[in-house]
Amino acid sequence: MRLALLCAAFVRTPFQIRRIAASSFALLAITTSAFAIGDIQQVDGDDFKSLIKQGEKLVRRGQFDEAEKMYKRAVQKNPNHSGARLKLAMVYLKTRRLSQAYDLSFAIAKDEPSNAEAFSVLGATLLSAGKFREARALFVNALKLDKKEALAWAGYGMLDFYENRILDSLNNLQEAVFFDPDEPDYFFALAQVSARAERYKEAADAYYKFLSLSRNTDDDRRARIKGLIAFLRFLGQKQSLYTTGGEAETSVPLDIVGNRPVIEVYVNDRHDPLRFVLDTGSGISVISDKTAKHLGIEPITRGGYAKGIGGNGKFEIVYGFLKEVNIGQVGIKNVPVYIRKFHTEGDNIDGYVGLSLISKFLTTIDYGERKFSLTKKEAVRSATVDGSVSLPLRLTSSGFLSGEVQLQGIEEPLNFIVDTGASVSVISDDVASNNGISSFVRSEKMRVIGSAGITDDVPCFLLPRVSFGAHSHESITAIALDLDTINEASGFEQAGILGGNFLRNYRMTFDFKNSKVTFVPINQESIIR
Repeated sequence: MRLALLCAAFVRTPFQIRRIAASSFALLAITTSAFAIGDIQQVDGDDFKSLIKQGEKLVRRGQFDEAEKMYKRAVQKNPNHSGARLKLAMVYLKTRRLSQAYDLSFAIAKDEPSNAEAFSVLGATLLSAGKFREARALFVNALKLDKKEALAWAGYGMLDFYENRILDSLNNLQEAVFFDPDEPDYFFALAQVSARAERYKEAADAYYKFLSLSRNTDDDRRARIKGLIAFLRFLGQKQSLYTTGGEAETSVPLDIVGNRPVIEVYVNDRHDPLRFVLDTGSGISVISDKTAKHLGIEPITRGGYAKGIGGNGKFEIVYGFLKEVNIGQVGIKNVPVYIRKFHTEGDNIDGYVGLSLISKFLTTIDYGERKFSLTKKEAVRSATVDGSVSLPLRLTSSGFLSGEVQLQGIEEPLNFIVDTGASVSVISDDVASNNGISSFVRSEKMRVIGSAGITDDVPCFLLPRVSFGAHSHESITAIALDLDTINEASGFEQAGILGGNFLRNYRMTFDFKNSKVTFVPINQESIIR
């Protein structure tokens, strides 16, 4: 059996955004036989095998620079050995050097059309670049060649996760760990998706298995995972989380502070309202350390330090738990939260409403009418609104919502996080250095207040046109930030953040179950009143 695949491959590299292939490429003569990356071809002497084994040990320890050196030496000894070259490609993929991973794996897939592992590595590379359609075709082909190809199962599982097919994702990741029970990354992915499926004990077990298999010497990361395991075990003892009660639908007034939507919520048994930012850029809700102390909310556990934007780039992870959060006539019981210091200046913000808190509702943020609404799914009434456009959203590994945005000056659409909690839009340093964007830099600098502190003198750009689906706005201010921290955890490349200075032009309805957002333009008089 032979199959021709046509895929348009575009990859965003760390220092530029460029087209890897200017047109579709053909991967011809794909047969049903397989070649595994672990199959070591006969070579002269034992040196080669020793280099491969040393490289594998270094990868497990997270020492990717040293592993790269070992694999390069192995490739020098036998340039035609596809197994060694694919291992090197995987190191490039793990360190997010996507163009190099692409070049290596594509060449092997082209020359060895029955090599299932080559198609898997190529698919994983394109998935990391946000090329979902092309990645899916490559994973399908890899599994046709070899149904035991664990990387293809894992890649398929993460693709399902990003597109909110959680049960399919779990099934595919379980296939991956079945066929390769010694690969720690598959257990890490399984843990992430299990937590998303609210299977907290299973998530804790998978993270524990990851730690037992991985020899990564990054102490901060291991501390974070150990703290997360303790918190997941705590959550696993609860009968249910995010249990909804009250009315089928509710609306509350919305305040706009620095382009960010703010509502009043009531926590636990307190009768005094708290001011929370509606934050679609956060997977879990957050409460300030001062507010937590005021309410008598004690930490459940601590988990090392997380990477964030601003300041020194780190903040302590502290987990808490709220008995109930009330928004209008709706109540949500058993709510996990982060507790952390806020670096705001005079906003009097007590917390952030994360996606998990509102994901069981159809959620509307109306910047024009200054109103926030929650509707239980069974109470949703179908309606058509003139000028409305529904756009697909994807869920990143770290819990962000991501959609495709078009910037004037760059041909290809880019993945942007849709973040109501960001007052201004953001482009990555890589995008800012692109020839089509760099000329739009402004002379003034901006101060950025992030989760990890404050950063001054941040470059600012005036983008001539930003488009999200059919909706466009001109002269959108954006700051340039290093988004490596976000991309390390997101699973696929994010080129920016679509913030409040763009989103405030709309009434937005988030349908989390179906992974889409509906935009309805609002008139300018509503925006500025």
